[in-house]
Amino acid sequence: MEKLNKVAEITIVFWLMKIVATTLGETFGDYLAMTLNLGYFTGIVITLIFFLIVLSIQLYTKKYIPVCYWLVIIATTTLGTEISDFLDRSLHLGYTFGSLLLLSGLLLTLMLWNLKFKSLNVYPIFNKDKEIYYWLAILFSNSLGTAFGDYLSDVVGLSYLFGAMATAGIILMVVILHYATKINEVVLFWIAFVFTRPFGATFGDFLTKPIENGGLDLGTLNASMVSIVTMTFLLIISHRSIQKNKVG
Repeated sequence: MEKLNKVAEITIVFWLMKIVATTLGETFGDYLAMTLNLGYFTGIVITLIFFLIVLSIQLYTKKYIPVCYWLVIIATTTLGTEISDFLDRSLHLGYTFGSLLLLSGLLLTLMLWNLKFKSLNVYPIFNKDKEIYYWLAILFSNSLGTAFGDYLSDVVGLSYLFGAMATAGIILMVVILHYATKINEVVLFWIAFVFTRPFGATFGDFLTKPIENGGLDLGTLNASMVSIVTMTFLLIISHRSIQKNKVG
C-alpha cells in the first residue's frame, strides 16, 4: 500500500495561511488569557488540551487533509502565545531569556530530528515518527516567534506596526535569498517559519491594542473573528486545489 503525504506543500497559499493562523493564535490566545481573564496557566491548559486533540486526529489520518493540518497549526500558534506569555509574565523570565530558552528547544528538536532521519526536509512527510518531530519543531518555532514579537515591542520599543514591518522585511529577505542564492532551502524554510510568527504576533497586537498604544483597538474577539473568516476562505481554496489536482 502506497504511503500518502501528511503535510501541506510549501506554496504561496501555505505562507498566507501560516500568517493568518499566527495572527489568530495571537488574538485568540490573548482573548482566553486576558479578555476572559482566565490567566496564562489556565490558558495553557485549555490550549494544550485542544492541541493534543487536534494533533491526535492529524496523526491518525492517513493523508493530508487541510482542515486537520491547519487546526494543528492554529493550535500551536495559540498554545505558543500562552507559553510565551506564561514564561514572561507568570514566571517573570523576560522575553529575552524566554526567547533564548525557546530557541534552544527548537534547535535541540531539529538536531535530534536530523540525527534520526539524516534530513530536515519538511515536505513530503510519510513517517509518523518524523511527523512528531515536525509538529514539535513547529510548536517551539511558534512559541519562539511569539516571544520574539513581544521582545521587539516591549524590549526594543518598536510600535506594533513597525514590529510587523521589521519581521515582514526579514521574510522578504528570505524570499530573495531563496530565488537569488543556493542557500539550503530547509534552513530558509525554518527561518521564514519562525519569523512569520512574530509577524503574526505583532500584527495581531496591532489589531487589538488600544489606539493610544499604537493599535487599532478592534478587541481580541473581533480580530479573532476576522482571522477565522479569512482562514476559512483560504481553506476552501486549498481544498479546491486538491480536488482540482485529483481531477487533473
